[in-house]
Amino acid sequence: MSETAYLALLLDGPLQSWGFSSRFQRRTTNLYPTKSGVVGLICAAMGLAKGSPEEAQMLPELARLSMTAIAMPRNHVARLEDFHTTGGGYDKKTEPQFIPRKASGKPCDNPTVSRRQYLHDARFGVILAGDRSVLDGVAAALKDPVWGVWFGRKSCLPAQPILRDLFRTQTEAEQALVGDAPVDQLTRVEDVENFEAGTDSYNDQPLSFGQSNSSAEGRAYTVRRVKLTPGSSSGV
Repeated sequence: MSETAYLALLLDGPLQSWGFSSRFQRRTTNLYPTKSGVVGLICAAMGLAKGSPEEAQMLPELARLSMTAIAMPRNHVARLEDFHTTGGGYDKKTEPQFIPRKASGKPCDNPTVSRRQYLHDARFGVILAGDRSVLDGVAAALKDPVWGVWFGRKSCLPAQPILRDLFRTQTEAEQALVGDAPVDQLTRVEDVENFEAGTDSYNDQPLSFGQSNSSAEGRAYTVRRVKLTPGSSSGV
């Protein structure tokens, strides 16, 4: 029988963006870290290429981990929106690699415009619970990541090391993140095992992160049932 362990992570950065319902030119952010975002960060640390056989083998193990996100109090957390353009000012003949493509494969006639949201000055504790052998591998990857790690987008870099430590109990992991502060005073989003125990559903349980030369499967997610417990000290 596998041993259960609890991995504590600190997500602290000037910008974070946790998209889970973005479509087309409107790229919103959730107020809390998404499962797909956290697992994607871990896959980058492990060097798992999108759509690769290695990702296909490891991703179900990572997605099976139970996740708790804890909002850490900050005074000025806010949502920011960036008016973003891609592909403007480039010549189609000499610089086509910098221009977005149409469905036909030809360069777009005009820049692609989007609005992208970010959380400013947010800070979260995340606890992943599950098979210790899996979490040992996650911890090792976060200590020495193969690729860069970020909070949802490449512009959202960590302000300090993400990995806290691996613990035997949930309480020990919580104390490593919040110290002596009562955790029930902080807002938490926790995975639940059945629908009745939850308060909301997010389409952020990752099945695949995209295409590669070895796989034609695109990004795919399924629904995660969660329980949101508001705290007396709001983190966002």
